[in-house]
Amino acid sequence: MDATSEVKFNEWIAAGFEVFRANLGTLILATLVVVVLSGVTVSILSGPLFAGLVLMVLALVDKKEPKPGVGDVFQGLQLFLPAFLFAPVTMLVLGIVGGILLRIPLLGRLLALAWHFGMGTLLMFTLFLIADRKMDFWAAVKESTNRVKTNFWPFLGLFVVAGVLGSLGGLLLVVGVVVTLPLGASILAVA
Repeated sequence: MDATSEVKFNEWIAAGFEVFRANLGTLILATLVVVVLSGVTVSILSGPLFAGLVLMVLALVDKKEPKPGVGDVFQGLQLFLPAFLFAPVTMLVLGIVGGILLRIPLLGRLLALAWHFGMGTLLMFTLFLIADRKMDFWAAVKESTNRVKTNFWPFLGLFVVAGVLGSLGGLLLVVGVVVTLPLGASILAVA
């Protein structure tokens, strides 16, 4: 992704849906493995396993042969530390600042929501950079932020679409998440 590249919102969503549709069974089974093992390990393996899912989706987008299989989610374990750090560090920072903002009378909820969406947008490619480019956690955070900020508003739209898909999956509990998580990852991989 070039820092000056055009954001192709509709194309990325359509291409992401196509990657997901063409690999539906593999992606859903791989995501089920990620969700179950993340739960069993009290989220310790969630970052590394999701990094493995990201690697699978990137390989599918690039049409690499042989096509990745469900077991390829375990490739993310090779990136354990930076992938592990992604979830707790970002959630801690988002949660602390969001909690502080919520205490502000009248505007607190709006500010907390803006904080969540703004930071989520800036960090949206962090795990992809950790997985694809084998970057350390902090280097990936900086790179994602630098790339997104040049086209912040279109990327915010993409983040909102991914958030809506994730929310729909959350409403349907595990079954929905197992479908919407790889769909969102497919869209972001194309982007």
